[in-house]
Amino acid sequence: MRQIAIIGGGIAGLTVALRCSQRGERVSVFEAGAELGGQLRTERAGGYLIEHGAEGFVAGSEAVAALAMAAGIHDQLRGQLVRDSCHFDGQRLTRLPPGEAGKMLGFQVGSRALGRGIESFQAGMSQLVAALRAQLPAHAEVALGSPVAALAREAGGRWRLTLASGREHSSEAVVMATSASDVARLLEPVAGESAAALAAAQTLSSVTVSLAYPQAAVPHPLDATGFVVADGAQLEGFRACTFASSKLPGRAPPSHALLRAFFRPSGAELGLPDADWIQRAERCVARALGPLGPAERGWVSRWERALPVLDEAHRARVAALEAALAGSGIVLAGAAFHGVGIDGAVRSAEAAASALSPA
Repeated sequence: MRQIAIIGGGIAGLTVALRCSQRGERVSVFEAGAELGGQLRTERAGGYLIEHGAEGFVAGSEAVAALAMAAGIHDQLRGQLVRDSCHFDGQRLTRLPPGEAGKMLGFQVGSRALGRGIESFQAGMSQLVAALRAQLPAHAEVALGSPVAALAREAGGRWRLTLASGREHSSEAVVMATSASDVARLLEPVAGESAAALAAAQTLSSVTVSLAYPQAAVPHPLDATGFVVADGAQLEGFRACTFASSKLPGRAPPSHALLRAFFRPSGAELGLPDADWIQRAERCVARALGPLGPAERGWVSRWERALPVLDEAHRARVAALEAALAGSGIVLAGAAFHGVGIDGAVRSAEAAASALSPA
């Protein structure tokens, strides 16, 4: 039984773990954080379903649908309730044609995907994470709070992982399902400059604020997926707002609305207290929707340098590193390398699992 080490317990790492386990290989997943799922993190509180990370994936994704089937939750897929979106120019809201909101926000997806909306799961995106974990065999190792400090080739061609705790682990193959900066750090001793170059990968930070209001307190009908903010009107870093309770089912009690405001923080803003972010979100949303008053509840999610920018320079760096790693038993997987969003991460992971398949 071949041993495969997977660095990163996000959706890409878990997808590889499932596929390799299905063909009888022994897998070990090493996740630096305290939870699996990466940027898929769902909270349920007081009748609300809060997505702290990705709220869904591009509708019609064959890759995610197939993964949901393998995880046993294909029947839990849910589509958007509405399709229209809006634009806020700083003065008023207007309707947008399908796909236009995605273009304005710079979504890095194919043109055919724009305008199709998203899908999610009845219990939120973390439902997929939990289902994948549950499908792994009992002998699969999942180690949380286990950052990898070093990677080196052993005699005989195996790979030795040294964890920050000092523990060592030996595997025939390694899947790097982590960030570009982690790959640069771990693989520079192995692949030299082609790995070190990934340290130049661009990333963006984001803050989202979910706000709960009584329906009666919202002067807008919320009959759309939400709105994007024109470039010249993005005061305080405010880029968009999702009408979460109108967009997907089960996101709020029937008597209430759930809004989610998206910000691009600058400098030290990421570390502002939750109360400051909630007040900022209340101000920004009210500029577009009208007077709302204070939200009944608010949830703040911070993602520092978590959103990869897959420009041509980055794609060239990834291609050069993969060429240098060919035949080594090390493969890259995830949105940081091959395609952003859940669909891109899953497709990358499926390709990585296939690349490791015994001849």
